[in-house]
Amino acid sequence: MSNDSPIRTRVTTSHWGAFEVQTRGDRIIATAPFAADPEPTAIPDILPQAVHHRSRVLRPSIRRGWLERGDRHTRGEDDFIELPWDEALDIAAAEIERVRKTHGNNAIFGGSYGWSSAGRFHHAQSQVHRFLNSIGGYVASFGSYSTGCAQAIMPHVFGIPFLQYNYGSQDSWQTIADNTRTLVMFGGINPKNSQVSMGGITEHETGSWFERLRAGGMRCINIGPQRTDAPGGCDWLALRPGSDTALMLALAHVLEEEGLTDHAFLDRYTTGFDRFRPYLMGQADGQPKSPDWAAPLCGVSPEEIRALARRMASTRTLITVAWSLQRGHHGEQPYWMSAVLAAMLGQIGLPGGGVGYGYGAIGGIGRSMKRLSGMTLDQGQNPISEVIPVARVADMLLNPGAPYDFNGKRDPYPDIRLVYWAGGNPFHHHQDLNRFHEAWKCPETVIVNEPWWTATAQRADIVFPATTPYEREDIGRSTMDDYLFHMPALIPPVGEARDDYDIFAGLATRLGAEEGFTEGRSSADWIRYLYEGYATEAAAEGIDVPDLDTLRDRNWVRLPIKESEAPPSFLARFRADPEGRALATPSGRIEIFSDTVAGFGYDDCPGHPVWLPPQEWLGAATQDAPLHLVSPQPGDKLHSQLEAALADVAGARPETLVINPADASARGIATGDLLRVFNGRGACHARALVSDDITPGVVALPTGAWYAGSRSNIDPHGNPNVLTQDVGTSRLGQGCSAHTALVDVAKL
Repeated sequence: MSNDSPIRTRVTTSHWGAFEVQTRGDRIIATAPFAADPEPTAIPDILPQAVHHRSRVLRPSIRRGWLERGDRHTRGEDDFIELPWDEALDIAAAEIERVRKTHGNNAIFGGSYGWSSAGRFHHAQSQVHRFLNSIGGYVASFGSYSTGCAQAIMPHVFGIPFLQYNYGSQDSWQTIADNTRTLVMFGGINPKNSQVSMGGITEHETGSWFERLRAGGMRCINIGPQRTDAPGGCDWLALRPGSDTALMLALAHVLEEEGLTDHAFLDRYTTGFDRFRPYLMGQADGQPKSPDWAAPLCGVSPEEIRALARRMASTRTLITVAWSLQRGHHGEQPYWMSAVLAAMLGQIGLPGGGVGYGYGAIGGIGRSMKRLSGMTLDQGQNPISEVIPVARVADMLLNPGAPYDFNGKRDPYPDIRLVYWAGGNPFHHHQDLNRFHEAWKCPETVIVNEPWWTATAQRADIVFPATTPYEREDIGRSTMDDYLFHMPALIPPVGEARDDYDIFAGLATRLGAEEGFTEGRSSADWIRYLYEGYATEAAAEGIDVPDLDTLRDRNWVRLPIKESEAPPSFLARFRADPEGRALATPSGRIEIFSDTVAGFGYDDCPGHPVWLPPQEWLGAATQDAPLHLVSPQPGDKLHSQLEAALADVAGARPETLVINPADASARGIATGDLLRVFNGRGACHARALVSDDITPGVVALPTGAWYAGSRSNIDPHGNPNVLTQDVGTSRLGQGCSAHTALVDVAKL
């Protein structure tokens, strides 16, 4: 590439929003913020280094031990042999066919996450699932690591799929600003997390909304272990991790004891309070759930609890609950109890009142848009019925045939012989990675499509080099955003990388499924086909979108779909007409007590919300590992994306651990010190940041560092998931319990 080559600037979008990209020849050389973004994120700054990083997978690669001996036990330790595309595809297709014929399609696990690209066609999860369905199906997974527990429990409470509640049935920021007087944020609302959103968020505005909320006199209360989980200026109620349910119960106890409960609301709109109240007041078990009971559990004084309950009852109050609360042992309980607490206040369905979930978890929640469907690649029908909770992958691989409970059903784990993963890095987001490392040795074959040599790619048998979103054409849109983008191919594919679609088309051809997978279309054909369907749907809604060629020329357009006022939520409609708009629960009401859940007979998730101490708090673990570990999302990237280049930045790795001055002083730790963070599951290195923005007894280590350890050594980069426990939230939800972990820290 000559330095005399012209520099070209175009706009593309991503899960962290739109940005300008400068290219020269076949290289990305710089990025710049999108002009219309009021609070642009710095995530794309590292993009040029990441796309051209030495860790890119350049050619199809097959692990030597698997190719020569069928060995499964040296994954993560072996070297790879590069092969021509045709030869590698032949080998992969033959192995898929062997597993299908010998063990059936229910021996194939189709793993993927949807975060690999904001583009609508090159969506890795849709691509791999469409391919596997075209050849007879696969074992699928339910939910996500972010919200799997809530997705299981909340339909029992409100009768609506949890994600539908999150994205389409909550108050807008404008409604909150106009009506809410007290904003009670369990787990905070963090602008860092709202940098990203599925499909992208173009105008980042969470921080500016908080400026308006406070300027309007609203009191915003951040309840959690870190002051930084909410914007500056919010009150902070420091809370022990995992104790939110105890605090909610104590607030409810004050309401009931002081005559502040709205019993008229409970009588008309809910069912089961009469069966919950004896537990709340201590008549059922001899222990009133009073502020004096809760204070030593959660670290908040009885006086503060009483004052907060009285304020919540005397003002228009919105309770918000972060996704992080259900990512802990018994994560069903704070979610269910938050709904009960809001019902007792009687404000559910009122503008700016009641309870909301996921504000700040991703960008877009709280924005009001006219919904436009379309531009989704059809994944086809999966003939295989087996579905596991998404966070139970290691259990499935280690225990084929063993029974497990999930949301009222009891099934055996399938016997997985082949894993196909595209568009994700489970060695980033799964818990207890050393255990997962051992479980990953169980399948006979692991195939991965991946742009970089992540920990997952390093532990695969066949690795196909996949393009990044900057090396292929696509369309960017989100139902929570009013911008529409043409995402041009900014540079040619790096090395011999191919699009996921072309990889799967090559495999489908070899397996006799080409027509079912491609329907005779190329990638360009599919993009045009999906876009034209989207334009037709938009026209039916009175929205004019440019034709595809015009969008290519313009690069992006802003659509007239942003609404100044959100339509009434489903709970507002229910409040106005509880009979005509009955909820899809068995009672038609909000279920404080659920006969359905009680009928499951789970002692770890009974028929109404209860306080259940997290497993990690019990036994000797607290003596050996006295510090609570929380593992928040990173601020400098999305999950583990772009990590390869970030790890090259001086001082960036190992990852930074935040520790309170009292805990640091007791261990002789100062800011900048290198640390060993450890418990019985593993250990990792970290770099200390001493701060009073975290409560004593708690440390925070962000996720995202690439896993490089096993039980025989210490993870050098600072991945907290070598320390987190891999147990389900309960037999009902079976979500991940990442935020229920105890550790100790020592200076190196």
